[in-house]
Amino acid sequence: MQKIYKIRMGAATCPVDLGDGSERGEYVNQDYIINKLGRPHRAVNLMYCYYPKDKTWPARARDAFADKEISFQWDYPYDDYFTYKGGIGGNTDGEPFTCMQDVRRHGQDVILTLTVDPTLSDEYLVKIAQELRPYGRMQMRINHEATGDWFSFTKRASYADIAQFFIRFHNIIKREAPNIQTILCIGGVEHPEKGGEIEMEKEFAPAVKVADIWSVDKYMALHWGWPFDVAEVGGNSFSRSKVETTYQLTKLSEKRYREICGGIKKPMVMSEFNADGDVTGPYDQAQMVKDFVKLLKEDEEQGWFNGFTFYQFRDRGRLGLEIEDPNNPDCGIEQPVLSAYKEIIHDDYFLPKTERVGDAAFPIKLRWGGSEDAEGIEIPLEFEKNPVFCEVTFDGEDADLNLMMEINDKWFYKAPHAKTIDLMPAFYEKPLDSAKELTLRIFAPPASGMNDPADGEDWLTNSYTTIHKLPNIRIRFAPIVK
Repeated sequence: MQKIYKIRMGAATCPVDLGDGSERGEYVNQDYIINKLGRPHRAVNLMYCYYPKDKTWPARARDAFADKEISFQWDYPYDDYFTYKGGIGGNTDGEPFTCMQDVRRHGQDVILTLTVDPTLSDEYLVKIAQELRPYGRMQMRINHEATGDWFSFTKRASYADIAQFFIRFHNIIKREAPNIQTILCIGGVEHPEKGGEIEMEKEFAPAVKVADIWSVDKYMALHWGWPFDVAEVGGNSFSRSKVETTYQLTKLSEKRYREICGGIKKPMVMSEFNADGDVTGPYDQAQMVKDFVKLLKEDEEQGWFNGFTFYQFRDRGRLGLEIEDPNNPDCGIEQPVLSAYKEIIHDDYFLPKTERVGDAAFPIKLRWGGSEDAEGIEIPLEFEKNPVFCEVTFDGEDADLNLMMEINDKWFYKAPHAKTIDLMPAFYEKPLDSAKELTLRIFAPPASGMNDPADGEDWLTNSYTTIHKLPNIRIRFAPIVK
């Protein structure tokens, strides 16, 4: 009889998240990304804005003001992100909800970055929080880069008011959607020689104290004049920093956040991380990302840093793992940083930890709490050598399951309409050179991408799925006909 074990998936030493879509690129479906990178991320960051009282809302800024002369990306009356289609007077049929469901079906948590009109009354914020309740253990980054002056919300309120707005929205979320953690993203320490305070510390210290997660956005190189000029020698719309400087400023920011909170430690993340190929070219871009990761792994003080979000998967400029094909936005052109990044995220340091916790027998009820807290099953499989055929088929009651599976360090998604999944791609980049035992691991994120109140009292943070029997696993070590 085939042995089956219960397993538990937990957090990586350093989790990795991925940005997918922004003012610079369109959303790319998770099937493509996971096939390309070979694994899901801890979370996927989606970037939206919400200015519902503006006359042209909910049209996207670039469409609403197509006749306006623009010389800088943030010169529109409101931010040129995808628009949040929910809220008062909206609905949850479109974005960002369809994208959030896609992310969660594929075994990842959601980070929703939302720039919001800070003059909105509580009723608008309550509605948003209520709409996000079914999306499990998500994170919400409210009015990010709040100590800057480019986003529309910074032109509608003082910085002290923006900090208080964060606190107000945070408190509403804790009341209406306690499954959500809030991220405060501000300038951090930028000038340590001036005393080591964070940017606008007086205004934002109260927000630092209430936020669930601290964050800075750090680009080791950035062309902020994109797409309205070209970065060339002698220009003033771009910059490049040393990798070590970026690392140390991030570390000093976390230290100062802790000091503001009387020594209390909270998760510290970098919500946007990359080096801009417009400034560095493609080869230095990849090397700078690798050099930052090397500093992180070799740092004797571990535990202060709790993850980064790579910005982003596909970009119209040079801030993506792929560049959007100018001939067809549905196509991406892989950059050297993609292979470097893929190697990074398959390092044990960045992989979620999985442990075997006991024997199991069908039927088995699986719990999905999120990408850092899930219960699945593990099926040991004996391989004589590298296979020629390897596939898994689900039928009967299990045919419509929504599953994430991993074998030989590569992840696969099974949608409810898919019955058979070909696992052979797990052996193309990493073929077996001898007989070996591998394990097929299976987890069950919610099929709709949303949690269901019918799952019980803990439905805000957990969903449940039952697998009724062992799937049909077909492995062959030679062609069917020679």
